[in-house]
Amino acid sequence: MREGVPMPLDRSSKRADQENDAIPKIAPKWLKYDRQQLVFDAFFVEPVVEDPNENFRARKCKINYFLDDDTIHIFEPKIENSGIPQGTFLKRHKLPHPDNESNYYTWKDLDIGTNFNVYQRFFRIVNCDDFTRRFYALEGQELSPSEGYPQDLFSKTRAMINFKQTPPDQAELKNYIEVQLKGGRPNKALESFLDNDRKVLAFNILWQDNSFDGGDKYFVLNYYLSDGKVEVKEINTQNSGMYPFPMLLKKQKLSKAPILTHCPGMSLKEEDFYGPSDLICGQKIQVWHRECMIYDCD
Repeated sequence: MREGVPMPLDRSSKRADQENDAIPKIAPKWLKYDRQQLVFDAFFVEPVVEDPNENFRARKCKINYFLDDDTIHIFEPKIENSGIPQGTFLKRHKLPHPDNESNYYTWKDLDIGTNFNVYQRFFRIVNCDDFTRRFYALEGQELSPSEGYPQDLFSKTRAMINFKQTPPDQAELKNYIEVQLKGGRPNKALESFLDNDRKVLAFNILWQDNSFDGGDKYFVLNYYLSDGKVEVKEINTQNSGMYPFPMLLKKQKLSKAPILTHCPGMSLKEEDFYGPSDLICGQKIQVWHRECMIYDCD
């Protein structure tokens, strides 16, 4: 071969297969455990010295352990009107181990039924979610059985405060205080108002007054479907010799058996009010102990 002429390339020789580094065989920790976290249920005991009815309180918290960077986040679910500051207890960061400050807590240090030291405050771990149990089982470490929360008087007090059926004497005071504090009241009749606004059932009723100057008196009973209230108006006729009395009953809910009390909200009995199914022509109703008969409707 002449000098200065390059050697021809050997096309038969194949280039060695290159390894694909885009998807590594062993995934790094931040990729393998991306957005995966272990969730534990725990509590810590807080002494109470101001209340003679309770001497301790169990504060329930959630411990989140993030597997991608071994950070820990602790927060306490907020309870309405608890009177104590709640929310984030420990911001997300690596938590130093109390025995050796150069090391940090790992998922191997957490187990159910153990005391978790967080800057000299001890949390008792009582439970975890299903993902956490499966993770420990795959890693060859079985978690201890679940425990229960201790019973304290504060939980019973919250159950009575959040009781749906508030006694009438306390309900009026509670609504008054909420309005004084610039708070709103739940409008339970909003759906009925939107569906039945301006829809009124009109009935003609007769009251046989048996007093000395009584007689047959005719009225119009209007039943408002939006709020279930009733009003009774007198039908005035000319030259009847009676003093015109326009309203027998102002717009209000009509009770079948009224309960008379000295002050509103003193009675704990539940009153039964008239509804559309009770207003039928030919039947009699009680308008504050006045027996009236429904004889017609519009």
